[in-house]
Amino acid sequence: MTQIGIIGGSGLDDRQILQNPVLRSVETPYGPPSSPLTFGHIKGHPVVLVDRHGRGHKLSPSQVNYRANLYALKSQGVTHVLATTACGSLREEIQRGDFVILDQFIDFTRLRKNTIYESFAEGAHHTAMADPFDPGLRRLLIDTARQLGFAVHPKGTVVTIEGPRFSTRAESNMFRLWGGDVINMSVATEAIVANEMQIPYAAVAMSTDYDCWKQDEAPVSWDQILEVFTRNADRVTELLAAAILNFT
Repeated sequence: MTQIGIIGGSGLDDRQILQNPVLRSVETPYGPPSSPLTFGHIKGHPVVLVDRHGRGHKLSPSQVNYRANLYALKSQGVTHVLATTACGSLREEIQRGDFVILDQFIDFTRLRKNTIYESFAEGAHHTAMADPFDPGLRRLLIDTARQLGFAVHPKGTVVTIEGPRFSTRAESNMFRLWGGDVINMSVATEAIVANEMQIPYAAVAMSTDYDCWKQDEAPVSWDQILEVFTRNADRVTELLAAAILNFT
């Protein structure tokens, strides 16, 4: 049976997007997930949700137990995962509030547990990562966003940095030269683990700012990110709900 899991990112923490929510604590070989899993429904469709940064956004990006979050979802019957994330735009045309349906990542993290294969004692494991985001889920998000009339970019490369600090202006310009379209602190790690666990995964990124490369604007701040994402959180929720209804 197909079941959708949602990983809620910054700005979507603690939102009651599920009907008749029930919390359940789940243990995993990797330790506890970021939050208890929330079981519920979206217009009759069963959904399981985990808050990436924990209840109340208490975990920094490097503290998030990405392996436990995905393992917990899979252990509860989740077959496909949709994730949300706030991101900074590295392109003039990706404006505040726009959705980007990611198709590639550049991993610029350094400190994380980003693989389930820490040892090759039982054989070597090298997971293909050429196309890390599931094409079927990506098409679902793109088509649904267009049906709803939302500003959506059908592809984009996300640069995932370690954080929690923001980029320097030199780094931001370097990421633009590398071909990055948006920047965040979570998705690459999550996508890697999802692929290793063979869970189809896609992420919708909402642009909240222009990082710091755009010199005619003030550099990004956390308050600015939350303000933009929270103001548009209803559209994120609407997109997820409609995508789940369209999922076959």
